[in-house]
Amino acid sequence: MFGFLVSNSWAQSGGGAASAPALNPIVSFMPFILIFIVFYFLLIKPQQKKAKERQAMVEALKKGDKVITSGGLIGTITNLGPKIITIQIAEGVRVKVIRANIEELKEDGTDK
Repeated sequence: MFGFLVSNSWAQSGGGAASAPALNPIVSFMPFILIFIVFYFLLIKPQQKKAKERQAMVEALKKGDKVITSGGLIGTITNLGPKIITIQIAEGVRVKVIRANIEELKEDGTDK
């Protein structure tokens, strides 16, 4: 009943596929390259800068600095080691913390 429609559709699809031009591979990867560039400048580079600043802060710690740990403890540094720092969180209460867990340096006189 619809045999004449099927034969016409087969006849039309034969010539169109062979004449399509091939795209340049560089042009086809251009959107991915642009997305990577945007991600680099908006996400990767600022994160690397923040990590370098934090590393410099951790290396510059000295006895008597007030610090905040990643666990939320606030205290004063009483002893420094290469990997472990002792902080005093209350009178007579000292806690040993891994140096990498120091989150920020607390400014004197501020109660964050």
